[in-house]
Amino acid sequence: MNQGIVFKLNGQPVSYTGSAADRLLDVLRQTYRLTGVKCGCNEGECGACSVLIDGHLANSCMVAMGRVENCEVTTIEGYSQTERFQVLEQAYAAVSAVQCGYCIPGMILASECVLARHPHPSETEIRLGLSGNLCRCTGYNAIVKAIQIAAEKGEGLW
Repeated sequence: MNQGIVFKLNGQPVSYTGSAADRLLDVLRQTYRLTGVKCGCNEGECGACSVLIDGHLANSCMVAMGRVENCEVTTIEGYSQTERFQVLEQAYAAVSAVQCGYCIPGMILASECVLARHPHPSETEIRLGLSGNLCRCTGYNAIVKAIQIAAEKGEGLW
């Protein structure tokens, strides 16, 4: 009996019975209806499809479902339920770091990874941490400032 690919999705155990070669991006959007994961470039270059796999940032357009067996996958929908998200959301809003919004789910997850690695990040550490996520609207300065604010306001969270 095929149990499928078992993993945790936003904290909940799930089993996917499709092909192990299916893209995580497509499965998240089509099977689980998690549309915060965006399809941007299909080449792992833009970060619009970013998710966390066992706490590490990953471009879901480049991940086969077989890769997430027994892993914890967190999308923006799951992350948005955390206190850390609330701090980042407020910081992004405080400096108007969101314009069109297409890249923001991936940017928020990249911001989480920056702060998890560097609770008091330098500007260089922030820019390096965001380097896999493209934004065509903001010029990044407001996003960098938002992460600096989140680091200060969320003292002790990361």
